[in-house]
Amino acid sequence: MTEPLRYSQSRPAVLSQVPRWDHEADVIVVGFGAAGASTAIEAARAGARVLLVESAAGSGGTSALSGGEIYMGGGGGTPIQRSAGFEDATEDLYRYLLMVGGPNADEAKARLYADGSLGHFEWLRAQGVEYKNSFIAERCIEPSTDDCLIWSGSEEAWPFSAQAKPAPRGHCPKFLGMGGGRYVMDVLTRRVSEAGVQVLYNARAQALIADGAREAHGLVLRIDGQERFARARRAVVLCAGGFVMNREMVKQHAPFLLRSRFPLGTVDDGSGMLLGASVGGAMINMGEGFATIPWYPPGSMVKGIFVNGRGQRFINEDCYHGRVSHYIMRQGGDRIWLLQDHATYAVGEMQTLAKMEIGAAGETWEEVERELQLPTDSLAATVRLYNHYAAEGTDPLFHKSRKWLKPLNEPPFIAIDCRIDHCFYASFTLGGLDSLPTGEVVDSDRKVIGGLFAAGRTTCGLPRWGEGYSSGLSLADASFFGRQAGMRAAATAR
Repeated sequence: MTEPLRYSQSRPAVLSQVPRWDHEADVIVVGFGAAGASTAIEAARAGARVLLVESAAGSGGTSALSGGEIYMGGGGGTPIQRSAGFEDATEDLYRYLLMVGGPNADEAKARLYADGSLGHFEWLRAQGVEYKNSFIAERCIEPSTDDCLIWSGSEEAWPFSAQAKPAPRGHCPKFLGMGGGRYVMDVLTRRVSEAGVQVLYNARAQALIADGAREAHGLVLRIDGQERFARARRAVVLCAGGFVMNREMVKQHAPFLLRSRFPLGTVDDGSGMLLGASVGGAMINMGEGFATIPWYPPGSMVKGIFVNGRGQRFINEDCYHGRVSHYIMRQGGDRIWLLQDHATYAVGEMQTLAKMEIGAAGETWEEVERELQLPTDSLAATVRLYNHYAAEGTDPLFHKSRKWLKPLNEPPFIAIDCRIDHCFYASFTLGGLDSLPTGEVVDSDRKVIGGLFAAGRTTCGLPRWGEGYSSGLSLADASFFGRQAGMRAAATAR
């Protein structure tokens, strides 16, 4: 009697026990977001027969939920950067990528991306992604117009500006309104089709198929409730997103993200990481994640100051909204306020979306302090110290840039309620499989797992540190290193 084939996402099926092959291809790609699309395009153009499997009913993944901006620069600047008067040196981009990567930054990936970023911009344009030659100088999260270049990170803020010359690098596609990620994915989806890639929708990867040497040879799929076996003659590439929607995995690896009640993702259940780990792939930086409350624009809000439940300031507010929010999430308790005066306060769409409301108001900061039920002279002392130095154009405690410094001295004064358990804090994960710049997945000794590649948020790529994240890094990492994975996977020989 034949023993039934046993497998799970955490346990590969044994190659010698596979009863048949229902599908065969040189390269099998799991996931049809930006990473999977870019992988499939390059692998097919390199001559490989490509099968792309997607658990949903259509393409896009979490990439399609994004604003579509991609972090690019270097080489003296993209044509749009140069037209706006910015010369972006490759070394400045490289140093910035190292800083935002945090203590465990991947120098090899940062180096390759800095050197190839300008070429990647041209690649995207060649695929049909359009960019308007325009620059928005105002502080924003993503444009509601079809404009392109924005400040999408902490480039101008301390400590980043002290080590790398600032330049705006967020390139948003020519798409009217927010949500340009769907536009970018529609363009890439057309290129996938033109490249002759076979796509299976509603196909869920149940397990890898591997031999005793921990080498990936294919996948067990579930399609229409049926078990199917897909053989990869050269490689399997995992591009299945992060794990923010798997709240048990979040609890296990990045429990601070549970404070965010609005995870950003589609499937993002960690399946790609579990598949990779089942054959020895190492998962790294799993405790890192991104969380944000969209508290600007308008830019005048940046002139306010954040305080915690003790009335204490904790961050220079001129850095990227995600960096500010990361520090918010690390504060004790849920009570957070953004202090503004009559001259700086303004209400925008983002504040309404985030459910940011006035929590206290007064003609003096002492009145605001009492209304918030804080100890006497706790908040008032914080504002008094800030105002003293802001009037001199300095911020010795947190190094906020001079252009954002203004004493909060024009009544009425308000404290905007930014409670973590009440307002809109969105989040996603940043940890994932360890991989080489070529996309090859490695084990804990950094030895390559044969026939296994990964790209996008399934890996731990350029964006890997919550304190350093910049908008556009995820799509940059997914599309650029997806391309590298596709080219190398197509050239893999068994």
